Amino acid sequence: MGSFEEILARDGRLIYKTRGVSMLPMLHQDRDLVVIEPPKGRLQKYDVALYRRGKYYVLHRVIRVLDGAYVILGDNTYTPETVSDSAVIGVLTAFSRKGKSCRVEDRPYRLYVRFWWAVYPLRRLLLPVRRVLGRAARKLGLRK
Repeated sequence: MGSFEEILARDGRLIYKTRGVSMLPMLHQDRDLVVIEPPKGRLQKYDVALYRRGKYYVLHRVIRVLDGAYVILGDNTYTPETVSDSAVIGVLTAFSRKGKSCRVEDRPYRLYVRFWWAVYPLRRLLLPVRRVLGRAARKLGLRK
């Protein structure tokens, strides 16, 4: 099959099923497909970058553009990281969620992104409450 970099160089596009939970609620593990293409210039705020972190590939959203780097954060994470331009190998251009295709230019997607990041401070504030409720549910046997 080859590395993601090799596939992008050969085919100009990479399509794969997502792994992990860092892009919830937008992308669900082992269900949704993403379409990644090589970046055409610098990424913009709210683009979803595919980058390499050591031996792993990560798909997270750009929340700030710096000189030669980006501050990146998953939709379901709370710790940003700085990623150099050279680590970015692709950008999300479309995805299939529950079998429905969506392009990043589509209005519903753009509205989702604006809303999701507008409520980020509230989500971050409620994180400790969510953790406590999750622990309680596990102790009561309501959740694994």
